[in-house]
Amino acid sequence: MVADMTEANPRISKAVIPAAGLGTRFLPATKATPKEMLPVVDKPAIQYVVEEAAAAGLDDVLMITGRNKRPLEDHFDRNHELESALERKGDGSKLAKVQESSDLATIHYVRQGDPRGLGHAVLCAAPHVGNEPFAVLLGDDLIDPRDPLLQRMVEIQELHGGSVIALMEVAPEQIHLYGCAAVERTEDGDVVKVTGLVEKPDPADAPSNYAIIGRYVLAPQIFDVLRKTEPGRGGEIQLTDALQQLAADEKVGGPVHGVVFKGRRYDTGDRGDYLRAIVRLACEREDLGPDFRTWLRSFVAEEM
Repeated sequence: MVADMTEANPRISKAVIPAAGLGTRFLPATKATPKEMLPVVDKPAIQYVVEEAAAAGLDDVLMITGRNKRPLEDHFDRNHELESALERKGDGSKLAKVQESSDLATIHYVRQGDPRGLGHAVLCAAPHVGNEPFAVLLGDDLIDPRDPLLQRMVEIQELHGGSVIALMEVAPEQIHLYGCAAVERTEDGDVVKVTGLVEKPDPADAPSNYAIIGRYVLAPQIFDVLRKTEPGRGGEIQLTDALQQLAADEKVGGPVHGVVFKGRRYDTGDRGDYLRAIVRLACEREDLGPDFRTWLRSFVAEEM
């Protein structure tokens, strides 16, 4: 159940997508191509993320970019020459696919400049976001559209105010790869109250095995906190450190809740997981799946 909106807790309409990273794990492919434009089957990874935001009702999208990210802007812009050529050929199917990306949302861009961490990237969105709650979606995490995580997070934020983060249970030995949350149970089975956060802890020091994944719905007070946050792990301004301050003192910006996600998530920031994501999604496609699954079974049998 979603609470009635008030001036103090307005409906969320803005999404921020940090996209300034260099993508060094995918070199040399990302030498001249932004990692966000690497294809996942037949769409660039970044399009899946924008589609997720739009499906959750967030039709105002700000991308935080850097140098060599012009292809992102071109992808979400109209290509009149290509569209005209497809129209002349009568290829309505391909024309619809080309136009789809430019019709998803109103997309804005701002450059991060110095790569000073996720917290700094989020802070770059302050002039655009203003004094409204907003979502942050990291492009390396693709959430299956059949598992509406972001919609659930927006619902919880509208109900409780403050900020909401996405959490996922991981094996204890893997928690050092993530931000980690200390939590308390609530009446909702998939929602927890976040009492503390730590970035990439040693497994022995981790307060739980709840890892932060790349979806956030943030109160605008996060900007004031980020402006005062000193560089943390890796010499970068960590969003986790700012959220820890909000969790420690609700008077600053309201409570911090977590939605525990148990659905389908594809990590495209790792080469192996990127390949597995393509295989999974291709297998499920009606137009590709039957033939691809047949080939895949034969290939695996030959390799055994």
